[in-house]
Amino acid sequence: MAVTIDDIAKQAGVSSATISRVLNNSSYVKDETKEKVLKVIEEMNYVPSAIARSLSKRETNTIGIIVPDITNSYFGEIIKGISKVAEEVGLNIILFNTNNDVKSEIKALDEVKKHRLKGVIMTPGFGDTEFQDIFTDMINSINIPIVLVSADLNYIDLNGVFVDDIKGGYDATNLLINKGHNKIGIITGIISSSSAVNRLNGYKKALIENNISIMDHYIKEGKFNLDKAYEITKEFLDMTNPPTAIISCSNRMTLGVIKALFERKKKIPKDIALVGFNKIDLIDIVGINLTYIEDSPIELGQSSIRLLLEIFESNEKNKIKRIKIPPKVISNGSEDKVGQ
Repeated sequence: MAVTIDDIAKQAGVSSATISRVLNNSSYVKDETKEKVLKVIEEMNYVPSAIARSLSKRETNTIGIIVPDITNSYFGEIIKGISKVAEEVGLNIILFNTNNDVKSEIKALDEVKKHRLKGVIMTPGFGDTEFQDIFTDMINSINIPIVLVSADLNYIDLNGVFVDDIKGGYDATNLLINKGHNKIGIITGIISSSSAVNRLNGYKKALIENNISIMDHYIKEGKFNLDKAYEITKEFLDMTNPPTAIISCSNRMTLGVIKALFERKKKIPKDIALVGFNKIDLIDIVGINLTYIEDSPIELGQSSIRLLLEIFESNEKNKIKRIKIPPKVISNGSEDKVGQ
């Protein structure tokens, strides 16, 4: 039996109207309520009825969006960018959330194939290498345009829109070096992901160019996880020769870093400098003016659907096009070297 909005409302302990507001991304819903509702939607595998009707009619004016985590604001911004352009050109959207699970990605692609969607925009998760062959076969078999956004796959050549993550890691590190830091810790994402590897390579490139030794104990894998970044930050602080600055390679990990620094009563940037990746809404409320590398996720989303539209119109369906968007440094002072 299909899950309804009323079922979601009952489980979440809110009204059906609130569920509708969340689904329509209304600004009139508290963040806490929104997170609770999204969690219930995810747990109950809810598919909005309008989307279900679209599937049953097998409309060809519908595209799929596959993301690894709809509760992450970064992917929410990408979806927002895609949705804006889709609305302008009259395309419908079906959203698939995979929870960073390659089996769920394969299942989502199977749904795309089964319902003859016009195209798909996908941010692959961090995948299990065990399923790469199956995943590749599935991508090759669906026979519709696919555009990757934000995250790349190193074992298959696909159209995509990406951030220049090497430049992002390089710029973050160079910014700190220019402020006088030479003991710089970095908390990376899952090292099997292209963005994590590229940001780390950018970090190393900046150190080498400035004749600063690469210290392995200053490089930690945070797996894009808040709790992991929290523990790593405490490890950094407990070192005999701790870093004077930390680069955190995702907004969730940055929250973990800040949590650990608050617990240890360390002030930013007086006691330790911090550079993050991507904006954290309302972080200034707790007195932190965070410097960060901006990936422009809305722009990524808009560029990805425009590329998909371009492919729809192109006579060269097999020609691969890959776009790189340069990141921006948003400097707010947390990179400074003050009392260290």
